[in-house]
This record gives sequence, structure tokens and C-alpha cells, in this order.
Amino acid sequence: MPEEIDRQSVVDEEHLKLLSLGFMVSAGIGAFFGLFGLIYVFFGMVISIALAHAPMSAKTGGPPPAFIGWIFAGMGLLFLLIGGAVALARFWAARCVKQRRSRTYCMVIAAIGCLEFPYGTALGVLSLMVLGRPSVAKRFAANS
Repeated sequence: MPEEIDRQSVVDEEHLKLLSLGFMVSAGIGAFFGLFGLIYVFFGMVISIALAHAPMSAKTGGPPPAFIGWIFAGMGLLFLLIGGAVALARFWAARCVKQRRSRTYCMVIAAIGCLEFPYGTALGVLSLMVLGRPSVAKRFAANS
């Protein structure tokens, strides 16, 4: 019986290390893709500046309003902020898994990550499987 407990302990430690690494990689990828919002911010600013200085045309009745560009910039900024928040939440989850703290928080982040198909789903499902084990729950409870 003690051999089985030792084996499970080693397996749990290895799986938790892999989960921490998986959350870190997922956070890095999410942060990188969140930076694509800067492209929208840039294009939105260029569009609004270009429309503000566009000459009036008698045929079309004038250029489109400049706030169209600011809508693009706002959407890009929102995309950037959401991507950054998700990346930060995953970095924090990786840190919590490494320190064996806040198991519920890690499970919530794993569940939210299931919405990102296919890699987030795989990481989320595996995280929920590992964090749901009673032996892992005891490890987290010991560090609380």
C-alpha cells in the first residue's frame, strides 16, 4: 500500500508540473495573440486621421464620419485588454499550481480555457481531471 501512495505522489507531482507549464505556454500564446489588437488600434487611428483631413466631395456628400476609425481603435483596444487579462489570469493560475494554492481558481481558469478549441480545451479538460483528484486536493489543502 505505501508503494502505491508513493507512486501516486510522484504521478501527481509530475502532472502538476506539466499543468503549470501548460498554463504558462497558454498564457504566452494568449498574450501574443492579444497583441494583434494593436493592429486594429493603429488602423483605427490612421482611418480617423485620414477621414478628418479628407476633402469634401460634391458627389458623395462628404467623407464618412471620423468616429468610424475610433470604433476600430476601440475594438482593438478592447481585444488587447481582454487578451491581456486572460493571459494574466493564466500566468497567475500557473503560479498557483506551482505553489499548490487556490485550487478553485485554477479550476475556474481551466473551465474558461475549455472555450478555446482545440488547445485550450485539451488543457482545460486535463487540468480539471488532475485538479479533481482527491490526492491533488489534499496537496492544495495542505498549502492553504
